[in-house]
Amino acid sequence: MNTWHMWMKASRSRVLPVMIIPVALGALGACAWNGTFRPILFLVTLLGAACAHLFSNMINDLWDFRNGVDVAAKETAAAISTNSGFLAGGTISEKAFGWATWTFFFAAAACGVAVSLYSGFWAIAFGALGGLIAYFYVAPPIKFGYRGKGYSEIAILLSFGILPVMGAYYVQTQQFGYRPFLLSLPIGLLTTLILFNHHFLHWEADKRAGKRTLVVVWGERRALVFSRWLAILSYASLAVCVAVQALPWYALFAAATAVPLFRVYGTLRNENESRAYLPLMGASLKASVRSGAIMALALLLQGLIR
Repeated sequence: MNTWHMWMKASRSRVLPVMIIPVALGALGACAWNGTFRPILFLVTLLGAACAHLFSNMINDLWDFRNGVDVAAKETAAAISTNSGFLAGGTISEKAFGWATWTFFFAAAACGVAVSLYSGFWAIAFGALGGLIAYFYVAPPIKFGYRGKGYSEIAILLSFGILPVMGAYYVQTQQFGYRPFLLSLPIGLLTTLILFNHHFLHWEADKRAGKRTLVVVWGERRALVFSRWLAILSYASLAVCVAVQALPWYALFAAATAVPLFRVYGTLRNENESRAYLPLMGASLKASVRSGAIMALALLLQGLIR
């Protein structure tokens, strides 16, 4: 593995679409509803959001390593680690990993300042809130991702739904509205589903390390029930967006992405081996990315024929 590929894997850049799509939805919403699209502002917003997401991934790995979660995952036979593994394996030093992590943070902050100079205070405020959520998700003294009371799920809904969609819309229009908020819910809830389902892969290791996710607190059976209802709520919010004209009717084609996801749910029992959840993780990620892409294309088409 060369240096470039190592750092791309360390930052988990392959999951960048879960941040890029909400930003694109917010900007395309401005185009479809207001007839406004500023490409330079969009590109800077997109770059800043991407850097913020990579920072979030790496600060999560850094503090999971410091809190012993990575080590617990390695020592728990049934667990499947979702971290890069470079820190626990000693491939990258903690110091070098930290430098790269904070480089992404400052790059995101620079982009935030740049767009706020044009769009106003709320652009940097949204970015700052996202940065605080990313850091204190796993970092002391708050570590709300370890508390198991739904804080982490709310944080993901904010960070990958409400903040990027409404923030990108605001950067383009200097306005708020109910439509970008409603638009943020389907993609935000589907991304929350990804993050919730990934806890099934290593919940025993999390329990051992003191990381109280909802899967740890509730157990597999109850957590799986919640996971299914979260998926249903995601697609119900898509229908609401169409009903209030936040999305055109043809965005309902995104509902077809639910079919493979619920097929996987049908294969799961109340208790499963960790590996049984790998297809659920894959289906959750595909459902989020594909439905987000369809919603984005629907808004783009609506903007072009407006």
